[in-house]
Amino acid sequence: MAPFPTPSGSIPTDPSKPFTDYTRWRLVNGKGGRHTWKYLRTDEEVERWPQTDIDRYWLGLPVDARTLPPAKDARSAAVNGYEFFKRLQAPDGHWPGEYGGPMFLLPGLVIASYVTGLWFEEEERLEMIRYLLNRAHPEDGGWGIHVESDSTVFGTALNYCTLRLLGVDREHPALVKARATLHRHGGAVAAPSWGKFWLTVLNVYSWDGNNPVPPELWLLPDWLPIHPHRWWIHTRAVYLPMGYLYRVKFQGPETPIVRALREEIYVQPYDTIDWPAQRNNIAKVDLYTPHSLLLDALNAVMSNTLEACPLPPLHKLALKRAYELICMEDENTAYQDLAPVNKMMQMVCRFHADGPDSEAMKQHALKRADVMWMSAEGLLVCGTNGSQLWDTAFMAQALVETGLADLEENRESVLRALKWIDESQMTENPKYYKEAYRQRTKGAWGFSTKEQGYTLSDCTGEALKAVLYLQNRWTDAPKPVSDRRIFDAVDLMLDMQCSNGGFASYEDIRATHLLELINPAEVFGNIMTEYTYPECTTSVITALSIFQKYYPDYRKNDIKRCIKGAIKYLHAAQRPEGGWYGSWGICFTYATLFALESLSLVGETYANSEAVQRACTFLISKQRADGGWGESYKSCELEKWVEHKNTQVVQTSWAAMALMYAQYPDPVPIEKAVHLVMSRQRPDGSWPQEAIEGVFNKNCMITYPNFKHIFTVWMLGKAHEYIPKLRAPKSS
Repeated sequence: MAPFPTPSGSIPTDPSKPFTDYTRWRLVNGKGGRHTWKYLRTDEEVERWPQTDIDRYWLGLPVDARTLPPAKDARSAAVNGYEFFKRLQAPDGHWPGEYGGPMFLLPGLVIASYVTGLWFEEEERLEMIRYLLNRAHPEDGGWGIHVESDSTVFGTALNYCTLRLLGVDREHPALVKARATLHRHGGAVAAPSWGKFWLTVLNVYSWDGNNPVPPELWLLPDWLPIHPHRWWIHTRAVYLPMGYLYRVKFQGPETPIVRALREEIYVQPYDTIDWPAQRNNIAKVDLYTPHSLLLDALNAVMSNTLEACPLPPLHKLALKRAYELICMEDENTAYQDLAPVNKMMQMVCRFHADGPDSEAMKQHALKRADVMWMSAEGLLVCGTNGSQLWDTAFMAQALVETGLADLEENRESVLRALKWIDESQMTENPKYYKEAYRQRTKGAWGFSTKEQGYTLSDCTGEALKAVLYLQNRWTDAPKPVSDRRIFDAVDLMLDMQCSNGGFASYEDIRATHLLELINPAEVFGNIMTEYTYPECTTSVITALSIFQKYYPDYRKNDIKRCIKGAIKYLHAAQRPEGGWYGSWGICFTYATLFALESLSLVGETYANSEAVQRACTFLISKQRADGGWGESYKSCELEKWVEHKNTQVVQTSWAAMALMYAQYPDPVPIEKAVHLVMSRQRPDGSWPQEAIEGVFNKNCMITYPNFKHIFTVWMLGKAHEYIPKLRAPKSS
């Protein structure tokens, strides 16, 4: 079997230039915000389907944007910023965008496609190669866990194999360099468990070298505190198909390239490797969360019992249960699945169980394209099928808070955004709601699209705020989201509050955090169960506070209790130095913005709150000489502030907005921030991409490239109103 065609010529060594004709790529914006990229092969297609600004922007091609009048103040800079960003709004009202960064997603796509016999288009194959060549570490040639990290065995082993599967010769200069780095760190035997898993599925590693991933755990009584349905949603979504494939010992075919890889990615000869001895062999550069003694003991017990003494009837029952849940996940999400990691694993499971010609495989092949994104550097895989709702909800709020929504030239754009947010609300629970252990979704908004179908507390809060703002902005404003649907969103959020007053991400906390003692992933932190987060809590607090202004009598006492408990949680979560730790953005800058926004809505400001004063003092202490803020992603890993080498417009906007929400009395720091952000604005109103913005599970960063337009416009527009008020003479 040879899933990928042999290239007709050698692969270029200079990935700074496209490997395909970029004028032929088009972004297809489908129903509900679906994104897929298409390559046009004929001149007739190109003539019939011209490129748009959206296509050109994300491909790194010149956008047909005029030079705007130079901004005279913060307001005109915000106007210019939105004048450009409007060009990137899809016809249906949302903002498409890249959501990349992790360097283990593309390998999962390619390996799963290889072992199931799915081909890529030739142009896709070439641009995947180019992306990986562009993302190789400039010093040692390896790849890290994300695009800004140092090289790891996880990233280097998987991406090396990916390039070889895609047709790159082992003597290509990039692979020679990467192979040396991989060998220097001990070879692929030192990959963490997720790396070992994918290498095993590819058939270049042995199942004997993996710690147990028993699907039999799904047969435990639901009430047990360690039952997988109590794990964090992403963890159980990954380990469900992983357990299925582990139990059937699935491996792809032994092709010539597989045999070659067995010789290339290890220091020692493949046939001499002691596989069981590699189970806990994790390279130092990869190890973020070491195994606990408890986990090692449990692995040893399972290896010596469940695995050493097979029980075929039990295994058969476990596989049946796992398969049922896998099918439910596919159906609940229209084969989008929670994220690309579990989607690719599920695709292999359905290939094994249902066959290559099954309807399930046809749907997986179709929806595989939704996570593939063309960029100026090549073709990557996004962290989900996009960040459509998240970006659009923020932009809608920014337009209202800055007054830009009231400009006649923006009216049509604003109403399209409202229409898309309206159509993106989930109005029913999943098809398999209780059977698949799902959080209810009626009334919720998700992170990307309605089709993907997962509740998120903060996305629901931010979308509800956008709806409330826009539907009540003008006397003649359309109101597509009914009161009943608004109440459904409120009911959902109220039900999601945790016992400590805070809010988690996807669902309630279902288990003790002691489950972290059995975290098997090594490269991530806090993955075993839900946690409460300042950012999620703030999104709910602010949404409920704004809701009360328009619906003062609906569940009045419940909302009052909820907000009181959430504010208590926020105070408790504040760090001694004054900031809040961010789990979804980098890092203290991000979470402190959210916290101060919510505190302001309940009347806590710099003038009357010691907590707010400490937060402002903390932020001011981090402002740099150029007026900006710059925080490194290392803050997320180390849980303490680490300076980035450069200041960034996104973090500067976050910090300045935080100070404005806090009603900080000194205008100078905010004026300096405004000057910095304005100084980096391009003549067409846009801003350049500077650094990665997001994070998950402490150790993996992810991009939000739309943020550089959303939060800059938001901050500048707010500052234009805020600074004159501070500068105005105080009445006696």
